[in-house]
Amino acid sequence: MLRSARRVVRVLTSAVLFVAVSALAGLLVAALVAPFAGGLGLGARAASDQLGNLPADFEVPAQSERSTILDVNGDVLAYFYAENRVYKPLQEIAPVMPRALLAIEDHRYYEHGPLDPIGTLRAFLTNQVSGGVTQGGSSITQQYVKMVLIDEAKRRGDEAAVRAAQESTYERKIQELRYAIALEQEWSKDEILERYLNIAYFGDGAYGVEAAAKHYFNTTAAKLTLAQAAMLAGLVQNPTQINPVVNEGAALERRDVVLNRMAELGMVGPADVAAAKKTGFDEDLVRGTRNGCVGTDYPFLCDYVYDALMQTPSLGATADDRENAIKRGGLTVRTAIDPETQDIAQQAVSDVVGPTDPVIATMNMIQPGTGLIVAMAQSRPVMGDDAEAGETYWNYAIGEQGGFQAGSTFKAITSAAALEKGIPLSKRYDARGTMDFSGETFDTCDGRSRVYGDWEVSNSTGTNGEMDMYRAAQRSVNTYYVQLELDTGMCRVIEMAEKLGIVSTTADRPLSYYQDKPSFTLGTVEISPLSLAEAYATFASGGIHCDPIVLESITRPDGSALAVPSGNCRRVLEEDVANAMNDLLASVMTDGTGQRVATDDGRPQAGKTGTTSGNQAVSFAGYTPEISGAAMISVDVTREPFRRGGDDFRSSGVKGYRVPSTGFVLEGSGSGDAGQEIWKPAMEEYLEGKPETRFEAPPRELTDGRLVDLPALFGLSPEAATKRLEEAGFTVRRTTEPSRTVPAGQFIRFTPDRGRVPEFSTIRAVYSSGPEPSPPR
Repeated sequence: MLRSARRVVRVLTSAVLFVAVSALAGLLVAALVAPFAGGLGLGARAASDQLGNLPADFEVPAQSERSTILDVNGDVLAYFYAENRVYKPLQEIAPVMPRALLAIEDHRYYEHGPLDPIGTLRAFLTNQVSGGVTQGGSSITQQYVKMVLIDEAKRRGDEAAVRAAQESTYERKIQELRYAIALEQEWSKDEILERYLNIAYFGDGAYGVEAAAKHYFNTTAAKLTLAQAAMLAGLVQNPTQINPVVNEGAALERRDVVLNRMAELGMVGPADVAAAKKTGFDEDLVRGTRNGCVGTDYPFLCDYVYDALMQTPSLGATADDRENAIKRGGLTVRTAIDPETQDIAQQAVSDVVGPTDPVIATMNMIQPGTGLIVAMAQSRPVMGDDAEAGETYWNYAIGEQGGFQAGSTFKAITSAAALEKGIPLSKRYDARGTMDFSGETFDTCDGRSRVYGDWEVSNSTGTNGEMDMYRAAQRSVNTYYVQLELDTGMCRVIEMAEKLGIVSTTADRPLSYYQDKPSFTLGTVEISPLSLAEAYATFASGGIHCDPIVLESITRPDGSALAVPSGNCRRVLEEDVANAMNDLLASVMTDGTGQRVATDDGRPQAGKTGTTSGNQAVSFAGYTPEISGAAMISVDVTREPFRRGGDDFRSSGVKGYRVPSTGFVLEGSGSGDAGQEIWKPAMEEYLEGKPETRFEAPPRELTDGRLVDLPALFGLSPEAATKRLEEAGFTVRRTTEPSRTVPAGQFIRFTPDRGRVPEFSTIRAVYSSGPEPSPPR
């Protein structure tokens, strides 16, 4: 009896609620559908007034799309996205797809206005009886509005707005309806449906029907079958739970619900439905779309592209703006990356050093005159965190881990600074095997300074004696270059390095930090290998420096172009100075340490070897007018046997070290290891079939020196005369000779002491060594 009474109460309550909700929903619907229609009574007018007070402005930005990165051939290198989406117009989507969606979501879409009154009433009734909002009853237009609001909130990174757009409240639903009205006043039904199909989330990281078709079925939206379209349409309701990759049974069951509904509405025939239901889900067709650089063929070049995009002003004023443009803007980015050249450089590196070896090798190639990076290879080419397998996240080319010392390749910087000052290639010094430079004075950007402490420098190649700059570069003579650097002035040398693009990778030690450290010419500063190729490319281009670039074009989805950063190419060296540098470094390849590095085709080329103290790193930087390249091999100081304090620490660096993975024995020289084994094969293969361009000849003033008048020295003491000569740019070197008339230790003369002589030449101050001993009888 009691149970029956309760049942009657529930039935009566439901009936009352039905009448009340129907009346309320009728007023709301009337107000929404025809807010200005008369004769609906005070309640409808009040609802209309309330609706009219809500904001109607609803800006719909372009949908988030993935950006595509292309190589120089137009092939895909990588995708960047926050949501994997590729926008497709309705005419490029199989007709069965919108039919399947409408069948299950809003089959009266083309018959009603911004909302479906029947669906809305049904949802209101069900929600009231259940005590909360459990059914949406939303039209396609309303659902689209909700998706746009969520997408915009995600674009802004506004998680609160994302949650607000999904709240189960009538207030949100009313605002959503208001926006839907405004939307249908501006766009056609087809336009809204097209945008819906492209913005909808279909689960498993696939946004929009094109990405979903590719992901689940390895096809396109234009080629979707009935069974495939029905499955995708069924996913919209609950893309996470019904995802066929993780819950195939639920996805197929939901697909069949869609197929039955399509048959019920007369959209497809029974035979087609029966055939579609027999189709299973083939997991072998599932295709993931990589996001970012990990797993791509050239992950570190890819990462360099991403960093370049993040610095591109046309993508936005702030870092957040630029990131949104990259990951949501649907950009097509064409790069200068040439897979063939990259593979050439990578093979050259990998033939010598493998990813698991405790040494690191790189090869970077830059196009002179443009700054375009054409190759960026390293011995650990796989991006990842499995260090035992040789993976890394460090891009060694750009010095992310701290950079490397470039050794004697820095002597070219000193030569360029000296030539710019007017010191010719004929400049001669007595470059003894070991020289003490303790207390020597020199110019810095802050005035005169001196070498502090004891500093002896020795030559590593066994070459010594009096020589000019050609001989010193060919044999990489340390004591010559220290003298040249001191006479040039450290300020000029540091400024030259900056103009060439050299940047210190040590955060608290910019290049200016080294202006009082003459060891700079020996390559003691840590730099990125890429910047070394950049610096030498400046010589190759005749004195035009270009920043390294990798972007060629950026295009929006509508085909409009965005500005890409230029190489900022500008003249930093006079052409005569660059030509003199080319002549100097070309002699290294024909008559110096670079002979065995030179390509076998005999084309004009220039370069310089580099080996650091203790053979911790070896380098070779060289170029032709067509391409500049820098190869480097360095110990990994975090790994045995090169980790200081380790049981088997090698103080001799790479010299004599057998590389475990390749068996290659390193000799510890820039010419033999980095040059002959990496730079040469990479450059030979790259240059095959390319024109052999010659360097321009330098002017005589920079090879032999401009003739100037020697300052008047008559009447001056040796000390005063020496000071005048040095102030005029001459180098004064003390020598001795036997004399029967001048006591030992006393001044005899300057040689030469008058007339016209080459500018910056060396003047000898001759002192007596006493009478020459009599020959033995």
